Amino acid sequence: MKSSQKTIVQTAAAAILTLALSACAVWQPATLQLGETEQQVISQLGAPTARIPSDDGDILEYNRNPWGQATHLAKFGPDRKLRSYEQVLTTQHFAKITLNSATKMDVLRTVGHPSETSYLPRQQLEVWSYHYRESGAWNSVMHIHFNQNGIVTLMQNTQDLRFENDGMFGFFGS
Repeated sequence: MKSSQKTIVQTAAAAILTLALSACAVWQPATLQLGETEQQVISQLGAPTARIPSDDGDILEYNRNPWGQATHLAKFGPDRKLRSYEQVLTTQHFAKITLNSATKMDVLRTVGHPSETSYLPRQQLEVWSYHYRESGAWNSVMHIHFNQNGIVTLMQNTQDLRFENDGMFGFFGS
């Protein structure tokens, strides 16, 4: 191989490696400090996928669903300073949702926006579905059912069949 060709190959390889490493950095969790301003958080994380109003300060949502199986909420106080930043699609956060009293806004403030929504006409229930890794290990979907008044009446945790390798569901062959 000629010297100029070798240089081009080495330069291309270095560029690809740099690009690959920078892409990985995007998926790394942010190192935010409590007390940072909303602008500081946005400058580190980018534009949020949603802004959820709260009585004591806004919540910025960073949703990586449906395939990312994670939603991070940055919660701010009335002074617009960061109070908490955490991944909320967990069993512990779903457990905070109270049947027969939690509203859609309560759910948004607890676990953010769903990956998908559906409607069950016979039961007259709206269903919000959240894809997540239960206990950090199992591909799961939490289905939260709302009645016509927007109150949570049922929560069902199921296996996320998109990840099954039996050839019947998802994108994998048999």
